[in-house]
Amino acid sequence: MSTHRHLRILDCASEDDFMATAIKVAFATGDMKTVDQHFGAAESFVVYGIDPEQTRLIEAAQFDKAGMDGNEGKLAGKIAALEGCVAVYANAMGASAVNQLKAKGIQPVKVSAGAAIGDLLGSLQDEWRHGPSAWLARALERIRPQNMDRFALMDAEGWDES
Repeated sequence: MSTHRHLRILDCASEDDFMATAIKVAFATGDMKTVDQHFGAAESFVVYGIDPEQTRLIEAAQFDKAGMDGNEGKLAGKIAALEGCVAVYANAMGASAVNQLKAKGIQPVKVSAGAAIGDLLGSLQDEWRHGPSAWLARALERIRPQNMDRFALMDAEGWDES
């Protein structure tokens, strides 16, 4: 199943700087305010860029209605729409969807129906600032450029030439 509509929001002046340190997180939603959808039958996803200090709505993807029919063909388009995301929040996900998401490096996160997206974003920011969970720490490690601060870290450790 491919997307029916896909909106990407760009702020060219600051987008590159923000996304250089931000992560992308998706939410399965029908009302764009709460997580109220099963992953496989999700009518739409909203995707936010998030860092410890700010969040930005960056994408929305809408799909044709899909039933809970066990047809796994509909998953490919939904997973493709999440390109670059580190996590997707939904009310439920089948085992096949979980396996396919994890294979793409996307952490599936199950939340109760009606969970407010704003609250989830705030919780994720708090977690980032105060000690990320294992999956978030792995995601943050993946977005950092390789050897980004290697020499700065070595310099901070000091040299012992004795």
